[in-house]
Amino acid sequence: MQLPPWPYPKTIAHRGAGKLAPENTLAAIRLGVSFGYRACEFDVKLSQDNVLLLMHDTDLDRTSNGKGAVAAHPWTLLSQLDAGAWHSAAYAGEVIPTFENVVRYCNANEVAMNVEIKPSPGRGRETGTAVALACAAWCANSNTPPLLSSFSTGALLAAKDAAPQLPRAHLFQDPLLADWLEKCKLVGAVALDANWKSLSEAVVKLAHDNGLRVACYTCNEIADAEKLWTWGVDSVITDAVDRIAFRV
Repeated sequence: MQLPPWPYPKTIAHRGAGKLAPENTLAAIRLGVSFGYRACEFDVKLSQDNVLLLMHDTDLDRTSNGKGAVAAHPWTLLSQLDAGAWHSAAYAGEVIPTFENVVRYCNANEVAMNVEIKPSPGRGRETGTAVALACAAWCANSNTPPLLSSFSTGALLAAKDAAPQLPRAHLFQDPLLADWLEKCKLVGAVALDANWKSLSEAVVKLAHDNGLRVACYTCNEIADAEKLWTWGVDSVITDAVDRIAFRV
C-alpha cells in the first residue's frame, strides 16, 4: 500500500528541547533549534477563557509557580506565571507561551511542528476543534503542515471535522492497545505515534502495510534510535537533542 506523504524529519525535539530547558517554552524550542533541530513536538491546551497555550500537565504545579488546574485560570493570570525557575535559575522568568506565538516562531524559522492536542479533562472536542482551526488559519502558507497528534480519540475526531486537510497521528501509551489500528483508521490518521518501547519490527510493518507512517516517543539513546530506523520508523521524538544529531 502506498504510504501518505511524510514531510517530517527522522528526529523531532520533544517538548522543545527535552529536559535541557523548561519544557513547552519558547526557550526550549529555540534551544532545540540551536542544536540543529528543525522539528519540534509540544503540548497545547486551552485556558479558562479559551486561549491556546503550551502546557503538558492538567495542573500548573510541576512546571510553573502557579497552582491548580490550567483550565481553571484565565490567560491574564497564566501569562504572569514563571514557567522557567522550576527548571533552573538560568530560565527564571520564562513565561508560558501562547500557541500563536510559538506558531509564529516556527513558521518564521521553518521549524516543523508536531502539535499534541492535550485537552484538560472534559474539553477534548473543544480543544481539538480550537487547535485544528488555529493551525488551518496560521499555517495556511507553511511549507510543512503541522502534524496534529493526541491520545484523545475524541479530540482527533473534532480536529478532523474542523480541518480535515491537516494530517493527524493517534498517540498510544505502552503497552500498545490491541485496537490501535482501528483507532488510527477511525480518526483518519496518517500515522501511528507510539511509545518506542511498545514497537516492534512487525508492528511497524503492519502499520506501513495499512498505509500508516510510524512515529515514536521518547527515545533518548542513539543505539535504540538506530534500531527503530532500521525497522522503518519514520520519526523518532527525543529529549536528547544534544546527543542525537538531527536527521532529515
